[in-house]
Amino acid sequence: MLADIWTVMAKELREIFVAGGYGKRGLIGLLIFIGIFGVLIPLMDGRQWVESPMNIPSMSLLAFVIVPRMVADSFAGERERHTLETLLASRLSDLGIVLGKIGAAIAYGCGLTWLVVCVGWLTVNIAYGSSGLLFISPMAFIGIVGFTILICGAVASAGVLISLRSPTVREAQQTFSLFWFLIFISIIASPFLPPEWTAPITRWLLFASSEQKMLAAAGILIGLNLIFITITILRFRRSRLLLD
Repeated sequence: MLADIWTVMAKELREIFVAGGYGKRGLIGLLIFIGIFGVLIPLMDGRQWVESPMNIPSMSLLAFVIVPRMVADSFAGERERHTLETLLASRLSDLGIVLGKIGAAIAYGCGLTWLVVCVGWLTVNIAYGSSGLLFISPMAFIGIVGFTILICGAVASAGVLISLRSPTVREAQQTFSLFWFLIFISIIASPFLPPEWTAPITRWLLFASSEQKMLAAAGILIGLNLIFITITILRFRRSRLLLD
């Protein structure tokens, strides 16, 4: 099965960089993205960008920008290009196809996010490291690695699940945007909930350490990953997709 997963991952990543490719417009967009998050913002923050324990882990939120475009194309794009039948008719296992598509999105999101962080680290050291090299703290390093993987995993598995039943890439993107919009609205609306519901959480947030908050967030993300991946695997039915 590992060979199947790797085969699908390689196919998906090849389509991004070759078939769907980074042409001139795509390359310019990528450079602008890296320039904003890897050069401009670190320059504005200065040494604080490296020294703050939460600045670098917060860069993992870039996954919400990077991953959706890729996962919307995972199955819906195959339908539009009429290549889904060929994929499903192959000897690749169902689990290999699903995990391969999710894995490719995670690899792409993590790779680009970590590239931006590396560029930001170099930028800050070139601009502000005259008195000595500025190092990322072990906690921040663990945070950016761990949270990038977990956030990319949650976004990728949710997106592949949506793309699985979407007839077009555009519809998959719209459904995915609506999904995250509803989550965002629920977070914004949380202060308006009855105080007896939110008081325990508020007290915990006030007194919990940064490490405890990171562990709690990691636990929630692990749960979301398990839920979305499990549902996607259960919803993937090769015979049904061939008939759609």
